[in-house]
Amino acid sequence: MLTQETSVSDPIRGILPVLQTPVAKSGDFDIESMERQIDFCIAAGAGGLVFPVLGGEFQYLSDRERQTLVEIVVKKTDKRTPVITGVAGTNISTATEHAAHAGRAGADAVIAMPPYMGSGGPDENLRYFEAISSAGQLPIFIQNAGAGMQPPALVRLLTEVEHLIYVKEEANPSAHHISAIVAEAGDHCQGVFGGAWCRWMISEMRRGASGFMPGAPVVDIHVDIWDAFQAGDEDRARDLFDQLLPLTNLIQILGLRLVKEVLIRRGIFKTSGMRAPGSTQLDDDDHRELDAILTKLRPLFRTEAS
Repeated sequence: MLTQETSVSDPIRGILPVLQTPVAKSGDFDIESMERQIDFCIAAGAGGLVFPVLGGEFQYLSDRERQTLVEIVVKKTDKRTPVITGVAGTNISTATEHAAHAGRAGADAVIAMPPYMGSGGPDENLRYFEAISSAGQLPIFIQNAGAGMQPPALVRLLTEVEHLIYVKEEANPSAHHISAIVAEAGDHCQGVFGGAWCRWMISEMRRGASGFMPGAPVVDIHVDIWDAFQAGDEDRARDLFDQLLPLTNLIQILGLRLVKEVLIRRGIFKTSGMRAPGSTQLDDDDHRELDAILTKLRPLFRTEAS
């Protein structure tokens, strides 16, 4: 875990939870719940906080809403751990606007997918990330998701774009990609991070992952898995990972509303309101399944909402 005294120039490592966006029944943002989420993640040992990205419904927020919430996250975090701000846009202009704002707001790094409404070619992606680099002047994570880019394309960006020094790798087979990037990028890459709700966490750690970006609701367990593996206790890490798999699988099926339901049960959120249209509604059987899973996980919870 990075402490308050740690320089932001030190490599970012560990568990970097993606903050969820709390939406009240009125449709407004629940700032108190957001602040509880931040305190909870930091108390659990987060190596940084990530917001807003896909897990925070960034694509359903207006530009002004994104920037206002980023300012709230940076202020509440108060340098206790790095803040990695999502700046992805459908075009260079939008992405650079958010990157420049991240720099002004006091973020420690930024993260972006390539333009997400249309797949640009290698040269277009290069120009896009060069523009983000110039506008923000902050360390950059590239999020490689979906069909994604192959390792050689990522290595090119790591080599040619100033400040682009981290990768969040979610394109399958992600573990193979992590091995290739670690081997080929050399000193141009300070870390490759896993995503996809940490479904392949053990394999990716064995291949040199520098950390992970799960959601926030069980960040204390993710930190304990990471810490056990880093301490050389792979058996302990695997045991915790196996106990967490039923929840991981349920999240894959039911999505972000289920994530927010876990945050409610842990005393962090008040509602599971969503910005994303068409989100899956949980039925009574979903709630019963979630309760059964959390009953078994509860002994592993070591962080309480403040």
